[in-house]
Amino acid sequence: MASRLTEQQFKIVEALIPGERFGKELRAHLKACGFRKSGPAFYQLMARMEEAGLVRGWYDQKIVDGQIIKQRRYKALGKAMRSFDETRQFFGGAVEGGLSGA
Repeated sequence: MASRLTEQQFKIVEALIPGERFGKELRAHLKACGFRKSGPAFYQLMARMEEAGLVRGWYDQKIVDGQIIKQRRYKALGKAMRSFDETRQFFGGAVEGGLSGA
């Protein structure tokens, strides 16, 4: 059985519905939705979501101007999608949207 998501978790899963996203994209999405989280607080939230089996996170690494750049990337898992649907149904389907323009 899935469980309902918090509002921030809901917005994160909503942003991940179209596909994988970088952490910085998810942070920008939360900010656009009115949430203000520091970088460490955001990544603690994402770690808790990983531990709960809602998302999978990994590092993408690339070299830019001779510098190694590592960025955290996330994907919603099936449990997150079930919880998203349960949360949306609980609140009457009044929530719509997604990650636009990111």
